[in-house]
This record gives sequence, C-alpha cells and structure tokens, in this order.
Amino acid sequence: MSSEELTKNQERFDHKNEERSALRSDKGLTEEVVRLISEDKGEPDWMLDRRLRALEHYQNMPLPTDWPGQPDLTELDVDEIIPYIRPDVEARDAVDSWEDVPDDIKDTFEKLGIPEAERESLSGVGAQYESEVVYQNMQEQWQEKGVVFMNMDEAVEKHPEIVREHFMTRCVPPSDNKFAALHGAVWSGGSFVYVPEDVTVEMPVQAYFRMNSEGMGQFEHTLIVAEKGSEVHYIEGCSAPKYGTHNLHSGGVEVFVGEDAHVQYSTVQNWSKNTFNLNTKRAIAEKGGRMEWVSGSMGSKATMLYPCTILKGRGASANHISIAFAGEGQNIDTGAKVYHNAPHTNSTIESKSISKDGGRTNYRGLVHISDGAHDSSTSVECDALMFDNESISDTMPYMEINESRVDVAHEATVGKIGDEDVFYLQSRGLDDDDAKRMIVSGFIEPLTEELPIEYAVELNRLIELEMEGSLG
Repeated sequence: MSSEELTKNQERFDHKNEERSALRSDKGLTEEVVRLISEDKGEPDWMLDRRLRALEHYQNMPLPTDWPGQPDLTELDVDEIIPYIRPDVEARDAVDSWEDVPDDIKDTFEKLGIPEAERESLSGVGAQYESEVVYQNMQEQWQEKGVVFMNMDEAVEKHPEIVREHFMTRCVPPSDNKFAALHGAVWSGGSFVYVPEDVTVEMPVQAYFRMNSEGMGQFEHTLIVAEKGSEVHYIEGCSAPKYGTHNLHSGGVEVFVGEDAHVQYSTVQNWSKNTFNLNTKRAIAEKGGRMEWVSGSMGSKATMLYPCTILKGRGASANHISIAFAGEGQNIDTGAKVYHNAPHTNSTIESKSISKDGGRTNYRGLVHISDGAHDSSTSVECDALMFDNESISDTMPYMEINESRVDVAHEATVGKIGDEDVFYLQSRGLDDDDAKRMIVSGFIEPLTEELPIEYAVELNRLIELEMEGSLG
C-alpha cells in the first residue's frame, strides 16, 4: 500500500465531528449520574436497582495495580470522564433506514465503510455513536426465522424476561472486577442477539462502536444468547479520533452458548492512543457447545482484555485467537481465560503479538481444569515478534490443573524480524518495507484466516498503519 493510501486510510479513523449532544451527564461516577442515565432511558426499576448495586461494588473495589507488568492506570481519572452522552438525533430508538441517520453521523460511518460492509457481507448491522445506538438493521430472512438483533436499550423494553435472566447475573456479575462494576453502573447501548434453537445465521452480524467526543467513556453491553443447536458469528469494530485528554472504553460482553451451539465473536479494535481500553468479556458453553474468540487489538494507550470461556457442559470447547500490536507509549496487555468444569472439554489458545518503538505487549492467561474434568485437553501457544531492542514482550501463562487424566501443552516463542528473511524476500524483488510487511502478514495469518475476507483485509490495513514510519 502506498504512503498516500495509508494516509487516506488513517484519515477515516481520525475524522471527528463537532459535538452535538441532546444530553450530556456530569463528569465522574456518582449516584446522581447513574439515576440520570436510567431516567433518560426510561428503564424499569429492576435495571436501576442493578445499576445502583454495581455502583456500590465499584466504590468498594480498588484499582488493579499489583499485576506484574500491567499497564499503568494511575493516569486514568474516572472523575474526569463523561460517562453518558446522548447524541442529538431526532428519534430515541435506533433507525432501520440508513438514510434516516443524521448526515454528520452517517458521514463518519460511511468513511469507516459500514454501509458497504452491510451490503456485501453482513446479515445485520448496528452502529453506536457516543452512548447510543443510532442505526440497527437485520435482514428480513433472519427475522422470519426468529433471530433477534437489536440494541440493548430496546431489548430491556421488548425482551425483559431474557435480559433480566442473563444480564450481569451468572456470566459477568458486577462483583467480578472494578471495571465490570463501573460498566454495570453506567452501561449504555450495545447489542442484543438471540438465535432460536437449530437456526444457523449464515452471514455475520456486526456492531460498530464510535467515540467522537473528547474525554468521554463508552460502556456498551453485548448480550448473545444462542439456543441449542444454533450458530452465529458476531463481529465488533471500534474506533475513536485522537484527543489530548484521555477517553475510556469499558465494554461488557456476555455470551451464552447453548447445547451443541456455536458462537464466534470477532473483534477488530483501533482505538486512538489516548484511550484506556478495559473490557470484560465472558462466555458460558453448555454440553457440546463451541465458543470462538478472535481478537485484534491495535491502538489505545493501554489495553487490558482477557476473553474468558467457562466450559460448563461435557464436550464443550473453546478456541481463542488474538493479536496485539504495541507502538511507542503503548502497553497492550491481553490474553485468555478458560475454565474446564466438565469432562471431555478442550481448548486452544493462540496469541500473537507485535511490538515496536519501545511498545510493550504481554500475554496474560489462565487455564483451570477442575477435579473431575477428566479426558480434557488444552493447548496454549504464544508467539511474539519485535522490531527493535527497545520493545518489550512478556508471556505470563498460569495453569491450575486439578485432574490427572488430561493433556496440557504450552509453547512460547519470541524473536525479531530476521535479516536473512528480509534478504531472501528482497532477492525475489521486494523492497525492505514490503518484505517486512509480508513477514508480519504471514505472522498474523492464523487470525486473519478466521475472519471474512473484508475484515481480514481491514486488519492488514490497520497493521500497516501501525507499522508506518517504523520500517526502513
């Protein structure tokens, strides 16, 4: 890709609109702010009660500060974050016609390629701007089969029984960690996906989350319920323009994989370098259920992200694939957690990381095999690629094995781009920069091959943007 093309590609993400908000909360996390959010949404009392309980957990929990090598969170001042901004759109509910989206917001998403992706490769699309979903659409063929894809605020109103049963109860309770509690108190927007028994959604559904305002927090919640024998692929994209003050992204994801169901959750994140990206993502897989996490983490000042799968039922399985890219001033701390709580369960974790210009990447993972989870297996593979001697890459796997009849494997490698590899590709007609880009593309191939072609291409473009200026 030429320098001019890379510049145009970056402009898509750096684009920012003049802020237009219909409602903007005060900074910080107080009971008054929580009540304001709930009242503005017209929520039932039970949701407000959950928000207030989450707020209490948040106030009683310390920041995580004692993990070896973790990102420095002391620069993050939640009291300076605006947790809720409702954009100035005419309708409170997300519209289902792209033409009805306000022009400036529509222009932002068009620059990011959202409508084009919907037309070419998706069965449904949701687009969130600031704290609210502004566009949501599901193709009619899936609606006729009972598939539900709507924003979470609408789901609270239209599917209260399902939401009340699953929302931050068994999967990600607010007591899990400080940022899960923060999320539970001020969550807004996000996606609700329900797939009935034995229904296969053959094309992915996607949600794209965009922060436009300076100093804000985005706290979308994604809830996916896949009934017995169903199948769905959910794709999440995230971005924000760069500002001089810090932004915070603290999303929550809960996935319920029914018996013999299959869910793939793919994320391509390109937050700006002023964003703290602190999420909690977890799935529970029943008997024979299969959960796949595919994650690409670029951008952000600091990321702490460890998708988790609880293998609850016999024969359940999990596959975690992730890539992290850290440049100057970035600390990308990612990994995976898997709990084998039943026999004949299996998991694979494959982590790829790239660091340059003094950036730091870290794999932090946990595999737990419970007593009685016999004939289970797990394999963990961590590979790191560094551009220079100033960059840092660590691997911190932790395994708790309480059952003897299991197979456990772990492998970790770290290395620099080799002069011999570059020389070989140059001898085949490539220049130095193109040779290094090809090596990196091959390194991340296990991730890109799990994505639809349009998103694999986009991920490679993002990697090239991160590499720009570091080659040669």
